[in-house]
Amino acid sequence: MSPAAAGPAAPGLVCAFAVTRTPPDPAALAKARGHEEGGPLRVLSVGDLCLVVQDVPAALFDEEALTERLNRPDDLERCARAHHRGVVAAAGRSAVVPLPMATLYRGEPTAVRAVAARRPALDTLLDRLRDRTEWAVKVHAVETPPEPATDTGAPGDAGGGRAYLSRVSARRRDRQSAHGKARAEAEAVDAELRRYAVGATRHRPQSERLTGRRSPQLLNLAYLVDDARRTAFTEALAGLTTEGRSPSVRIDASGPWIPYSFARWDEDPSAGPDREARP
Repeated sequence: MSPAAAGPAAPGLVCAFAVTRTPPDPAALAKARGHEEGGPLRVLSVGDLCLVVQDVPAALFDEEALTERLNRPDDLERCARAHHRGVVAAAGRSAVVPLPMATLYRGEPTAVRAVAARRPALDTLLDRLRDRTEWAVKVHAVETPPEPATDTGAPGDAGGGRAYLSRVSARRRDRQSAHGKARAEAEAVDAELRRYAVGATRHRPQSERLTGRRSPQLLNLAYLVDDARRTAFTEALAGLTTEGRSPSVRIDASGPWIPYSFARWDEDPSAGPDREARP
């Protein structure tokens, strides 16, 4: 939950989704839906900036209630989807800076002051993100067959024991060699795609529990791509996934997306979009 909402609950709260320079289309905004429990999406003016917000009940969105809800996976997913709907509604006509999920304020004046205080950072971000989108790329090592649970060729005599240890050592070297090759190919994928992007971010690799794969995720990447270079970027992706080009890894890509990974309004705007993402 955003620190802006800390403290005693008010009768109602304002949930903020995104900042943009161009007001969203009123008809599209009227059709959009943020949190199911809240009112219609609307726009607050902060100078020449537009803040897309929604009134939500404090009984469900104050700090205690929201913390409890976000600890439940189903509610967390619903909140994330609602937040994304609000951001999409704001992004209909121009570049948008998505705010962190569950950014809440006690009333309109508090929301307006918070955005006004971030004006320099927001201007920098909106300039940076104009006519650019995000592409997500995940690089996994190729899955290998599981090793046998036992080694039937491990007799108890000394010669057999030495042979058994030799086989174990060889398998370990093979695993290390395969991992090193996959890591090198993953780094080559990243180096190639950076040639077509204006920014890149490395997120923490996802666990096997989240990916549903036995093979490790080596790189979890996001690229900020100029709309004018989208074709070049996607052609480079297609080339990298050509059979035989990177045999030790599997590349999964998706996009274009709203550039969430490059719109951190709580970071130094002068740092640029090419960085390691915080965990």
